[in-house]
Amino acid sequence: MTETADARPEKVQERTCIGCRKRSSPTDLLRMTVSGGLVLPDPERRAPGRGAHLHPTIECFELAVRRKAFPRAFKVPGPLEATGLRTYLTQRDNQDVHTA
Repeated sequence: MTETADARPEKVQERTCIGCRKRSSPTDLLRMTVSGGLVLPDPERRAPGRGAHLHPTIECFELAVRRKAFPRAFKVPGPLEATGLRTYLTQRDNQDVHTA
């Protein structure tokens, strides 16, 4: 039997932003993980464990905080500390402003 092309077309990968709930390509979203109750950015998408995705904007971050989306996304009880993620996003926004 000869090799044939896969009958199914390539599935487009999409993830949902936990802030605005819009679906986007994983490359447009920032992956995050949790370690020791801290929400950590994972821009390289290589950290072990359950990940959640967020548009890398303060607006989506604020929506996620307001909706209490972090514990739900990571399936952990109780509040999570996300100030490190806020700092990361703020620094990223500042770099974008200076390079533009």
